[in-house]
Amino acid sequence: MEKTTGDLRNELLSQPHLDEYLKENGDQFVNWGLTEQLMRFFDEKNVSKAAVSRNGGMNEVYLYQVLSGRRNPSRDRLLCICFGLGTTEEETQRLLKCAGFAPLYPRLKRDAIILHGIAHGTPLAEVNDKLFEKNEGTLY
Repeated sequence: MEKTTGDLRNELLSQPHLDEYLKENGDQFVNWGLTEQLMRFFDEKNVSKAAVSRNGGMNEVYLYQVLSGRRNPSRDRLLCICFGLGTTEEETQRLLKCAGFAPLYPRLKRDAIILHGIAHGTPLAEVNDKLFEKNEGTLY
């Protein structure tokens, strides 16, 4: 049975011995890298790489390099891929964490604009226009 993140956190902080916690919860850890996670979303959403690169405002070759593990996207480029894939807020935050980036934070104006766009299915070009209008860095 999958435990919630909150349950795992509580167990971790209450457990005096780290090794015991790791042993008891070995099946709860996420073992997917960014490439695997992205490929999973491609399969689940049944979207082509061409559509993702077009909707994400990037070159198809670049996307293939990311998916093959030859390139690591920046936070902004990963967000472009998320727009291209049409990921939900939760999926986007998971991908950001998986890549080692900070999650979108609604107290930051730029992140709030991006998060709103993701939550409402706003096309990337419109989100970029809003970022530009509000003097925030665009995603591409």
